[in-house]
Amino acid sequence: MPLQDILEKVQARRGADFLQNDPVQFPRQFSSFADREAVAFISAVLAYGQVSIILRHVEDLLARMGSSPADFILNFDPARDATYLRGFKHRFNDEKDLACLFWLMRGIVETTGSLENFFRQGDDGGKTITQALASFCRRALAQDVSPFYAGGCLPAKAGVRYFFPSPEGGSACKRLCMFLRWVVRRDDGIDLGLWTTVAPARLVLPLDTHTGRISRLLGLSARRTSDWKMALEVTERLRAFDASDPVRFDFALAHLGISDGCRGHRGEACRSCTVASCCPCGRRV
Repeated sequence: MPLQDILEKVQARRGADFLQNDPVQFPRQFSSFADREAVAFISAVLAYGQVSIILRHVEDLLARMGSSPADFILNFDPARDATYLRGFKHRFNDEKDLACLFWLMRGIVETTGSLENFFRQGDDGGKTITQALASFCRRALAQDVSPFYAGGCLPAKAGVRYFFPSPEGGSACKRLCMFLRWVVRRDDGIDLGLWTTVAPARLVLPLDTHTGRISRLLGLSARRTSDWKMALEVTERLRAFDASDPVRFDFALAHLGISDGCRGHRGEACRSCTVASCCPCGRRV
């Protein structure tokens, strides 16, 4: 069976029940555009590390922010509200990084009205979101951070920078590409369909170590490093399957590892794997 047909089968199986293992569950708990957009961004930028820990920490953070995370951010005063973040830590990022992130998000929303409007201001309309994403990160980090750092400029190693990786540095930008997938693609019960100013055809696959490994196993790329070049290459291969929405297969690919247990080598998971016939590990079982 051709790989496209197999991916279609995998995608068809990825219903709402898979949300329990995915941070996209959090913005879906809110109804307003502002809350969904804010929670989607927060959930995405914290989506690194072990899934169970990600989910636990995002849930903890949202509980600290009250019934409307968007209002919490829009009214965020570091001197007054940083206490709500006291003791928060997610791997490389601590309470100061989160406070600085909320301050930057407040500035974005105050000046442009939404993350979507801010993103659009730097969008060159190119084939992919490469330059738009680079501009988004560059302009977000160029805002005043004087409540946190002397002179209002971010140090090179400021933890908040980790939330804004840029294609200009070669990063695969998995978390920001995942955020864009959530907000740009239509509401299909998984993605949110919040933004209307970016076409799904321009999205880039959210590529990390795991989806990179699976993409190599399926012959979507031969590159050894899961970087921006590989993300573009895999997206281009998927564009041949669906030019208008190439990253719609991302949820399927990601959950081959998250929910189905693929570790990139022959094992028990291969026996029930939907893509086994296209994978060198599965064909040897």
